Amino acid sequence: MSSTIKLQRLNIIARFTAFDTSTEEGRSKERHRRIFLTAAASALAKVISVGTALISIPLTLHYLGAERFGLWMTISSVIAMLGFADLGIGNGLLNAISEANGKDDRVAIRRYISSAFIILSSIALVILLVFSLCYPFISWASFFNVKSPLAIQESGLAVAVFMLCFGLNIPGGIVQRTQMGLQMGFVANVWQSAGSILGLCAVLLVIHFKMGLPWLAGALAGMPVMVAFLNGIIFFGYIKPELRPKFIFVCRSAMKKIAHTGLLFLILQIVVSAAFASDNVVIARMLGAGAVAQYAVPEKMFSVIPMILGMVLMPLWPAYGEASSRGDGQWIKKTLIKSLKLAIIFSLPLASIIVIFGPSILSAWVGHEVAPPFMLLLGLGLWKVCEACGSALAMFLNGTNVVKVQVIVSIVFGITSIILKILFVGKIGISGTVWATVIAYFILVLLPYFFLVPRILKRKMK
Repeated sequence: MSSTIKLQRLNIIARFTAFDTSTEEGRSKERHRRIFLTAAASALAKVISVGTALISIPLTLHYLGAERFGLWMTISSVIAMLGFADLGIGNGLLNAISEANGKDDRVAIRRYISSAFIILSSIALVILLVFSLCYPFISWASFFNVKSPLAIQESGLAVAVFMLCFGLNIPGGIVQRTQMGLQMGFVANVWQSAGSILGLCAVLLVIHFKMGLPWLAGALAGMPVMVAFLNGIIFFGYIKPELRPKFIFVCRSAMKKIAHTGLLFLILQIVVSAAFASDNVVIARMLGAGAVAQYAVPEKMFSVIPMILGMVLMPLWPAYGEASSRGDGQWIKKTLIKSLKLAIIFSLPLASIIVIFGPSILSAWVGHEVAPPFMLLLGLGLWKVCEACGSALAMFLNGTNVVKVQVIVSIVFGITSIILKILFVGKIGISGTVWATVIAYFILVLLPYFFLVPRILKRKMK
């Protein structure tokens, strides 16, 4: 296809007015238009997010020192491992909304939103209550294996601040899931950009006034939560008031539907969180919190790959759901093939560049405090290529509500990867963490999907 034709198609899609969705061609164009707008807004959000990370990580590393920085990264990883605490309701809501949107059922959408809001608010209250009861009885310094007096003093309060922000974000994130389910992810991304900018400003203020780690945690984690609630007030109050959650729209059948899908996502989230977010915890427990920076900072450098790729892939989730609800299997097949090609073409060259020039990039970025071995960089590069392919497949499976297969595959992968991480770190050091992930993911996830996805596609084409 010539570049002129591609440019003409881009000009057609890159517009702010919606297409006529009364025809199959119009619905296809509207999906691509919303995907494009969401990707463009996500590009802005990711540029800002990467920019804030590039600024904040070296500042906080120098400000906190290796051990306190490692403590910060480890606490973040522990909170990330609790991402399943909403019991999968957020993802269940996204799937339910995208399906109802494909049927143009606005009443059902409002029932799902109202029912999910009650469930998520209740979950957040229970989590914060349980944490407040358990907090005094846990030795946080021993848990995170920190030694310096300041790190020991700050560890518990920093965890408390992170947990408070985490709990508030559970019901606060419902607006983002709603916007994504309606293929309005571009709105959510604009708000995310605002949260990142405010978070960076707050971090700079904390460093300027020489405040402690708990204040830093509140600045980085608290500002996005505040912005999320402001997004919800404006979206449900002015943009889509007809979808505003109300108690009278809470419905048992809606709760049941969301909970059923959410339960599958819950299991999937637990396994994925344990497998992907356990790296820093394993390193801290086996090698000490001070060694976490040697892994966490290079991993942040490679994270630019899934960040950028996610701009295009994430909007496909609700688009697949809406297309599946309308029975548009041909669009699903074409889009899946294109997304896999994009994942490989983008991730492989970029990962290779970062592996080769990684030491120079790190030296210019954070100085000589972080000097990872080549095998760690190579492993991270291979992992990001595998992760890119897996993300493209996951958007298809999530959107078409094929979650049980993912659960089975992920359980086997999760258990195996954690065992391998512990064994590999003990044998070959810090590089063993990522190589354990790569080996387990390729054999136990990508290879099974190579045989399973064509069969699933065949069913969707009927």
